[in-house]
Amino acid sequence: MKIRTTTTVAAGSALLLLTLTGCGAADMTKQASPFANAGGTKSVTLSVQSWVGAQSNVAVAQYLLEHELGYHVDTVQVDEVPAWDALSQGRVDAILEDWGHPEQEKRYVDDKKTITDGGGLGVTGHIGWYVPTYLVKQHPDITNWKNLNKYSSLFRTPESGGKGQLMDGSPSYVTNDKALVKNLNLDYQVVFAGSEAAQITQMKQFAKEKKPFLTYWYAPQWLFKKVPMTEVKLPAYKEGCDADTAKITCGYPHTPLKKYLNTDFAKNGGQAAAFLKKFNWTTADQNEVSLLIADKKLTPDQAAEQWVENHKSTWKKWLS
Repeated sequence: MKIRTTTTVAAGSALLLLTLTGCGAADMTKQASPFANAGGTKSVTLSVQSWVGAQSNVAVAQYLLEHELGYHVDTVQVDEVPAWDALSQGRVDAILEDWGHPEQEKRYVDDKKTITDGGGLGVTGHIGWYVPTYLVKQHPDITNWKNLNKYSSLFRTPESGGKGQLMDGSPSYVTNDKALVKNLNLDYQVVFAGSEAAQITQMKQFAKEKKPFLTYWYAPQWLFKKVPMTEVKLPAYKEGCDADTAKITCGYPHTPLKKYLNTDFAKNGGQAAAFLKKFNWTTADQNEVSLLIADKKLTPDQAAEQWVENHKSTWKKWLS
């Protein structure tokens, strides 16, 4: 979910789509698509990360590639960092939502040139700490990190060892939370739910019972429409403040999300490569599809079809 060391975000198994995605490091020798980089075959292989926003990108891209351009689309479920390795090797053709991995970008884009920048997705991502808005109405000053220790007892759970619980999703996500808790001297324990879906299930249950919770979360994300949350203000992010994650004391940046293509595919991928380079939509677009998948229980293909039907003026530009 989602800066640079982690990885998503994971993303949940109460949610239909999210139960299909794994959060551990993928064995790409087993998961590699038989269609990836298949010379002469009109096919595309897309990397699918485990959070629903990224899955929404893939659902719409897959639908249009298949129904408008006549491609076979295969998808591979893989975490963020392994996805870069797979992309470099041609095991997948494209990543449609990357939250910023400068080490991989330098290695594969700048140095090896096996991966090509595919342009912006049109969505800006942000990771932060959030509390439910109903709790803020009771304790308005809880939105400043300096006051969190005063309220740590509110967030204790059986898993947090007598400290307040800071709920994270998957250890594979981009997260600096353990270091932040330590370096800011906070009386909290980071507890991993295991996945985006598991995290959502817990947050919805807490909200149903109007219980306090403090959670790592990110935008864009459809759940904000169902469970209103307010961000806790961490120390302001400044360029380079997260260079040494062991010493980090700042919050997370706002990250323009980007696409990346295998370089051979970017050069020789024809209509599919051209389409994916032009694929660019808004946070509202992504959340609309995510809500259909995760909350309304439509299949990804059904959600994509509904969005495509209602937004022809947007996607027609990607095909020109």
